[in-house]
Amino acid sequence: MLFNLGKTKAPHLLRGEQAEQQALAHLQQHGLQLVCRNFRCRYGELDLVMTDRDTLVIAEVRFRKNARYGSALESVTTAKQSRIIAATHVYLATHKSNCPLRFDVVALSGDGQLDWIKNAF
Repeated sequence: MLFNLGKTKAPHLLRGEQAEQQALAHLQQHGLQLVCRNFRCRYGELDLVMTDRDTLVIAEVRFRKNARYGSALESVTTAKQSRIIAATHVYLATHKSNCPLRFDVVALSGDGQLDWIKNAF
């Protein structure tokens, strides 16, 4: 017997997807081109892989409804940065690129504020 198990996502996952879509739209409005979304490997996930002219941009998207546990920017800890860098090594091993590399953070808050930090780490 087969059961129809609907794939309803948890609210926090839906908010994350909405934040990522908002960040993507913002970056595209500023001329960046999408290469890959949600690249996953054993070290973690790269939210957005984009190009900014001749530069490959790894954009980490962070959302915080409020700053009770720290801001969205503060949530990109050194441990998180290390996981992003490790995942980037895996990405580059399978997607060869000779262009410069940049790590950006797009932080969104529940009040609608968006902060784009180029060369965040």
